[in-house]
Amino acid sequence: MTALLWLTRDLRVHDHPALHAALDGHGTVVPVFCLDERLLGGRHRSGPRTRFLLECLVDLDASLRSRGSALLIRHGPPEAVLLKLARATGASAVHCSADSGPFARARGGRVRAALAAAGIALETHPGLHAVDDLAAITTAAGRPYTVFTPFHRAWAAQPRRGVLPAPDTLPAVPGRLASDELPSPAALGLDPQAPGAPAGGERAARARAHDFLDGPLARYDRDRDAPALDGTSRLSPYLHLGCLTPRELETRIGLGVGATAFRRQLAWRDFHHHVLLHHPCNAHEALQPRFRVLEWDNDRGLFDAWREGRTGYPLVDAGMRQLLHEGWMHNRVRLVAGSFLTKDLAIDWRWGERWFMRRLVDGDEANNNGNWQWIGSVGTDPQPAYRRAYSPTRQLERLDPDGAYVRRHVPELRDVPREHLAEPWRMPDAVQQACGCVIGRDYPAPVVDHVAARRAALARYAAAG
Repeated sequence: MTALLWLTRDLRVHDHPALHAALDGHGTVVPVFCLDERLLGGRHRSGPRTRFLLECLVDLDASLRSRGSALLIRHGPPEAVLLKLARATGASAVHCSADSGPFARARGGRVRAALAAAGIALETHPGLHAVDDLAAITTAAGRPYTVFTPFHRAWAAQPRRGVLPAPDTLPAVPGRLASDELPSPAALGLDPQAPGAPAGGERAARARAHDFLDGPLARYDRDRDAPALDGTSRLSPYLHLGCLTPRELETRIGLGVGATAFRRQLAWRDFHHHVLLHHPCNAHEALQPRFRVLEWDNDRGLFDAWREGRTGYPLVDAGMRQLLHEGWMHNRVRLVAGSFLTKDLAIDWRWGERWFMRRLVDGDEANNNGNWQWIGSVGTDPQPAYRRAYSPTRQLERLDPDGAYVRRHVPELRDVPREHLAEPWRMPDAVQQACGCVIGRDYPAPVVDHVAARRAALARYAAAG
């Protein structure tokens, strides 16, 4: 008996329910990944994330080979690839991990229909989330949640499956099955960019998890909001492609205030997936209907200044430059940058969402969309717009009080005195000359006045709401 293991966002051998199910009762298991142009070249086309994906696939192939198996790469749409491969191998079933996003669900529907027509079953299994069934989490009235706090309470009460070990050995892939070549990002017409991005793969994920659990986790509740500290897990790229499961992380974090704070972040991740599962239109429009008519200025010049990190507001620019260099940005700074784009620059949140998806190694549609709608005041946990119209000056003073994060990513400001770092345009001319940072020459003047822009933003939201 042969089964296919269709890999998507589950690029690992540890804690892999679909892999274990495929092994159960089948003498041969063929792991396959489909390089689908609709995925690589769609609206979320990304050089940094594709480079990360390719590294994950190389690492997974090595892990499978060390256990006697191998990864089969196939180019083409999975509904055609899997049907052809199932017929060639005589596979009676295809096993995969369930996903909650609209693209993945539509793709799974096409695969299921193609296989069913040939009498082949598509079996789905958990593994993407901390809980197995996000759809089972409902309000007392049987509706999905759109506010995090009650969702969190219900989420915490859900049953959990046990964590599965990595198999010691795996059956060999039939020798007649040759894998397609893995392309380079350049061959796909993509610039990998982000020279400071992390290495992909399950081994890198597990090493990073070990380092985090062994140290920063204990201080996570205190350090996670300080971008200059390495206090976050930085596991989001690995969770996105399933190099590590949130369920395994949840079992390993133990107790304590740091563990409690981190577990809450796993709940936020599941919450965003839960919301997109029930509201797939969120991928294109605001969850709150009254804000679908918001008026945006969408000034292209201001958008370019924002994405290139030259707005004149140091914390915003530091975050945007970190994104360009690392393919990652500290979450609190993401919120500041998102607030600045939507509230100060009056640019549609979807422009920011698309830019982040192009540049983020951890670009996950559910989480990215959920966070952009949250900070844009158009999505879940609705609050008055003024609650999420952040002052980039005050946020710098709160999140980066000694300026270490800003100086790391905006070298023009390295020698600016601390008392002027939050608002460098207010430096006296003599100080500008002395520290080698002349505003308008070495570092830009603010592209907007925050106070006036905030006032206009609140009026704009009031008119829509």
